[in-house]
Amino acid sequence: MSVSFWRKKRMFALLLLAFICFLFLTSSSVSKILYPIRYQEEIQKNALAYELDPFLIAAIIRVESNYVNDIESKKGAYGLMQLMPDTSNWIVEAGKFSPSFKKDLHNPAVSIQLGSWYLSWLHKQFNGNAVLAIAGYNAGQGNVFEWLEADVWDGTLEHAGSIPYGETRHYLQRVLYYYNKYDQLYAEDWGISPERQRSIGQAAK
Repeated sequence: MSVSFWRKKRMFALLLLAFICFLFLTSSSVSKILYPIRYQEEIQKNALAYELDPFLIAAIIRVESNYVNDIESKKGAYGLMQLMPDTSNWIVEAGKFSPSFKKDLHNPAVSIQLGSWYLSWLHKQFNGNAVLAIAGYNAGQGNVFEWLEADVWDGTLEHAGSIPYGETRHYLQRVLYYYNKYDQLYAEDWGISPERQRSIGQAAK
């Protein structure tokens, strides 16, 4: 047989292998391995308690800590949802949680509950605008309100490039990226209807 024949055969084999790899990598089961959601029970429980989209909580955890519960940032933020000590202390007081929570931020259940409460509080501060709530979680609601009042940013995803903090712009993009991934992969499994009370909706698409 000619060299040309073997080259064609090898090329066909490589294309077939590439196609099989493509199918493997795009399958739902493989995608769930690449985009896991840990602490599902705690996330769903707090999403229900604080009227939040569970995938928003999951996305923030992924970006903040990648589900590593004993992580501590250089700035001093703790736990899965990376709360600063001053912020967590305020949440415990404002939300009337047990004072013991202040010393237990590395506990996944505590971190998710306090972080979810805070995210819900931010939703209310920004009249249900999830994009603003996400930005506020990263930059602080005070800064976000200043940007809005000074017409620096109009609070929309479309004009997120106007956000003064590069970290917050990147943070918003990453949270929405993971939100969409989780929504795509897990909504049916979790029995979540399209009519979510606190869905990010079209703003996240």
